[in-house]
Formats: sequence, structure tokens, C-alpha cells
Amino acid sequence: MNIKLKSFLLLLFSFFALSPVFAQIIEDPTTWTITAKKKSGNQYDLIFHVDVKNNWHIYSLDPGGDGSFLPPDFRVDKSTRYKVSGKTTEKGKKIDETIEDIGTVHYYKNADYIVPVTIDTNGKITGKYEYMTCNDQGCLPPKTKKFSIDVNDPELPNPTSASTDTAIAAPVEAEKKTEVAPAVSATDKKDGDNNMPQEQKSLLWLFFAALGGGLLAVLTPCVYSMIPITVSFFTKRSKSRAEGIRNAIYYSLSIIIIFTLLGVLISATFGANALNNLSTNWIANLFFFAIFVIFGISFLGAFEITLPSSWTSKTDSKAGLTSFGGIFFMALTLVIVSFSCTGPIVGPLLVLTSKGGLIGPAIGMFGFSVGLALPFALFAIFPGMLNKMATGGGWMNQVKVTLGFIELMLALKFLSNADLAQGWRLLDREIFIAIWIVLSVLLGIYLLGKLKLSHDDAPPKNLYGQEYVGLVKLFLAITMFSFALYLLPGMWGAPLNGMSQFVPPIGTQDFVLTEGGGNGGSHGNENTGIAPVKYVEEMKIYEPPVVKNLGLVTYFEYEEALAAAKQLKKPIMLDFTGINCVNCRKMESQVWSKPEVAKRLKEDFIVASLYCDYDKKDLPKEQQYHSKILGSDVVTVGDRNEDLQAAQFGANSQPFYFFIDENGNKLADEGYGYDPNVQKFIDHLDKVKAKYNESK
Repeated sequence: MNIKLKSFLLLLFSFFALSPVFAQIIEDPTTWTITAKKKSGNQYDLIFHVDVKNNWHIYSLDPGGDGSFLPPDFRVDKSTRYKVSGKTTEKGKKIDETIEDIGTVHYYKNADYIVPVTIDTNGKITGKYEYMTCNDQGCLPPKTKKFSIDVNDPELPNPTSASTDTAIAAPVEAEKKTEVAPAVSATDKKDGDNNMPQEQKSLLWLFFAALGGGLLAVLTPCVYSMIPITVSFFTKRSKSRAEGIRNAIYYSLSIIIIFTLLGVLISATFGANALNNLSTNWIANLFFFAIFVIFGISFLGAFEITLPSSWTSKTDSKAGLTSFGGIFFMALTLVIVSFSCTGPIVGPLLVLTSKGGLIGPAIGMFGFSVGLALPFALFAIFPGMLNKMATGGGWMNQVKVTLGFIELMLALKFLSNADLAQGWRLLDREIFIAIWIVLSVLLGIYLLGKLKLSHDDAPPKNLYGQEYVGLVKLFLAITMFSFALYLLPGMWGAPLNGMSQFVPPIGTQDFVLTEGGGNGGSHGNENTGIAPVKYVEEMKIYEPPVVKNLGLVTYFEYEEALAAAKQLKKPIMLDFTGINCVNCRKMESQVWSKPEVAKRLKEDFIVASLYCDYDKKDLPKEQQYHSKILGSDVVTVGDRNEDLQAAQFGANSQPFYFFIDENGNKLADEGYGYDPNVQKFIDHLDKVKAKYNESK
């Protein structure tokens, strides 16, 4: 079985294996020491010595069992200065043990894993190692760590500058033990802990604050987009009020379990940005696009989504186990899809988790999930009532068809996310808007009874035998036609501020009939004296209409913005944003676009838009490093922006605005998160500007 696949399966297994003891998150029970030991000539052994705490064990290189146990894996980076010269071996007191009827081989207390290498020149040897630890209650998720060790052998030549392909550190003795220390960036060395909020809130206050955040998160577009699926899902499953209440409890508990366990555990294991990356991952978005399309087509009457007959038989024999599994899947879908909108609330908790604060984030995530689940629990009770009403006529089929059109429209958002992330340009802005206009018009026509599908019932008739349209459907049809007319100017570049968080950025539109055009003219230097250069060509398609139409200059690299601020004597607004960030688009369309805000941004500030999910461009090799606070490698431009935000400013959600001077000093103690209150944002800008002027 592939190591990565094993890691994934073991991670899922660990959620349930450790759930009885998850009242507190368990720290890594291992301590590793790396030794480079010379054998003869240029032959060395890299010895990975591990000490394991009591009652825990680490697996042998050949762990036995059924293939589900993860053996340690040691990977030395490729280099022209050294190479692996043999198979990895191990030393220690092996224990052959049977756990739950499965035989396995592992070590208690300590073990040595030995990797033979041939070294041609002195210098640093780097790589990664992966391992998993278990006790009699379960296993911790697999961990991957970086290692780095120096070799300085008088018998070996020193590297020349031409042959050096890895950083050379200060010489050390050839057999000196070296503790594993991940490479850190300049921002890591500034001690990010000192930049994080230090005030300790009571756990009760944290719970209720997170509870309120969960309730507010229901109002975000991403969570709202899941309501149609939730309605249809429980409509099919609930045949009575009692069953509806039971399903509602299952659904709510699933949300709470997933958010609490999945959020905290993934963040503690893989870093603070893991869940947000999943919600913006192009493969995940394509998956959700397919799911929404399948549901949408099903609701339009193409086919009925049913469980296989064999599953139905198991359901009858196992008292609703499959039913709970389906509800759990729906809750998991909600959790993942909602993360691009709920990130501004969840993000700070995940940052705390990545820094080792475990109890606070656990309680915070629990409170947040309870707040998010409560409205869904109340809402989910209604499908049982709807089923009873549905027996009175065919109006329920019209509800499903309406939901089918809406889900097809929502599916385009996920396809657009993947399209933007990969730069395919398959679903540019005008194409997206055109499809939404067509779907809106078709839905309006359907609601008026002028478009009939094969499974529709005969329309109702009045006292005179004439077909008629009910008032509810009439007003819904008016809404859809009005929506289509509202979208129409977007075909020629209108900003569509009310929907800008859903439609692709205006930079993807070929023809723009508005002031400023669509050619990225915002990056001239008529009002700055210094024009941005870094990543302009790559990023210009993601710029919002306010930038395109009002000539607002934006930079895309932190250092370049600092240089511009020094020359122009202006404070900097760091805009930590994302390509697929819904709330970022809302802030830009509803706040930035206001004349009084745009004027301040254009005249008084250097604006640096730092995209935290731009992973199409890798950093130069010498600029790549391991982020201590994110717990992952910084390889791409987006990774570096994420690390900058978390390490220096103590946040990892978008949008988030931080204000600094030309030397990187904060002009406001706290950043400004998602809050579309225009006057509040103006007051914040004025306060920052005043503080900057006072410092001069």
C-alpha cells in the first residue's frame, strides 16, 4: 500500500480510535536525535535514534500485521554531494505482539534506524522522516519532520561554490549528535510567539464567543449554499416528525464531532492552514462541483439517487446504521465547503492549535460547531412536516426542480474556484454570468408553468377550469427574472457588487465597457512614481473591479511594497486575501468600492494584496524553507504569504488587513478582519493614517 495512502487511512482511523481520550490532545511521545557516524573513508551511517515515552511504541521497518501499520520512513534529499548507499536497517529490542488478533513488530522505549550514505564533500545533509506511534488505546496520526545535520570531516574535501546545492552551515564534529531543528525563515527567527496575542481569556468566555461566531457563520454565503441540499436530503429521509427530529440530532452531533475532532486534530498534526487549503484545493472543488451537478440533475428528474439494494438490506438488519452514515457524510460536506467563509472565525483557533495551545482551541472549536449546528438542528426538523404536506399534491416535485436549478448555479462556483486556481480560463467571468442568466430565466419560465419536465404533475386549475400560477411561484418567478436582468450588465463589465463574491474576478473578462477598461491599467505609475513588478502578470486576472475601474495600484509582494512605502512615504495596508475567498470579494465590492474608501486607499496608502492560496508559482529554491508556525514547507508564493500572516501577525484567515510603516512596524495593534461596515473601515484607515503621521 502506498505510504501516503496509508497515512490518510490511518489518519481517518485515528479520529475514531482516539475519540474516547480526546478530552485532551496528546503530545508527541517521541524524542529524536540524529547522528552522522563515520564507518570508513567516505562511508557514513545516519543514525536516527528515538526515545519513546512509557506505554507508547514505534513500529519496526517491517511491522507485520495486515498492512495498516505505518513503518518509519527516512528520505534523504537528492544531492550531488552525497547519496544513499544501501538499505535502511534498525537496532533495538523488538517486540512481537498481538494487538486485537493482529500480529505486529515494534519497539518500546528506544530504537535506532540506520541509513548508510556516501559523502563526497563536507556540508549539510537534509531530508525528512515519517513515523507513527501507538499505545494500547489507539494511534496518533503519522508525523513528518525535517532533519538537517552537518558533516565536517578533515579527510573529505570542502565544497566549492559551484558544487554546493544545499546551504552549508558552520562546521561541527563528525560524530556530534544533532537535535532535529527545522529550517526557519527570517520571520520565524523574530519569535512569532511574541507577536501572537498574549491575553488569556476564560474558557467560558471562549466557548460563548465561539458559540456566537458559529451562529453568525450560518449567515455566510458558503453555509447558506448548503441549505438546499440539507432540505432535499432530510425531505427524502424523514417520513415523520419523530424521524425528522432524530435525523436532526444526528446531523447536529455529526457537525460538532467533525469540527471539533477534524479541525483540532488536522491543525495540530499538519499545521494551521490545512483545512483552509482543502476548501480552496482545486481537486476538492471539482469534487464538490460534480456532487452538486449530480444532485441538481437528479432533482430535475433525470434519475433518482437511491442506495443499492444490498445497502438497503443491511439498513433493515442494522437499525439505521447506513442512515447515520449518510447524515454524517452530509455534515462532513458542510464542514469542508463552509471553510472558505467560516475561516475568519475558525482561523485564529487553528493558529493557536498549531502553536501548541490545545485546550483553548478544542473548547473554541466545540463552541463554534455547537453554534453552527443549532440552526441546522432546528431547520432539519421541518422536512418531516414537509413530507406530510407533500402527500397533498405535486408541489414537492416543483420544489425539487427549483432546488435543482439552484444547485446547478451553485455548482458553477466550485468549478470557477478550480478554474481560477489552475488558470485554465474555461469559465471566464462573462461565460459564468451568461450561464447564470440562462438558468435564472429558465427557472422563471418553469415557475410560470411554461416549461414542463417529464415528471411534472398537471398544473392546478381555478374554478373556471383555467390553469393558474400561485402567488408564491409568481413572486419567485419575478425574483428570478429580476436577478437575470441584474446580471445582464455584468456581460459588459459592470461590477455587480451584490454578487461579486460569487462571480469570477473581472480580470478574466475579455471585454469591459467601463472606465479603466480591462487591461490592467491600474498598474501604471501616474500617481505613485514606482510601479509594481513582481507577479503583476500572474495576478492581474484576480484583481477586483475597484482596482480595475478606479486605477488603484496594488502590489503583490511584501518586500516590494516596503520599498514603495519608503520611496513614497506612505503607510502600507497588507491585504491578506485569496483567489477563492468569498468574504474577500464582499469586502472589495461592498467596502473598497465606496468613493470615500477608494479615495483613501488610492491617495494615502500602499496596498499590497498578498494571495495566500496562489500555489501555481514556486519560490526560488534558495527561498524555500520550513515554517514552524504552519508546520509545513514553504514552497510557493501563497505558502510564503500564509507564513508571513501567521508568524508576524498571528492570523491565518482571509480577508485580514494589517497596517504597517515602511520598516514593517505595526500601526495598529490589531488587524481588521471581515467586517463590511463602511464607516468602521474608514475610521480604522483614518486612525492608522493619523498614527503614521505622528511617527514622522
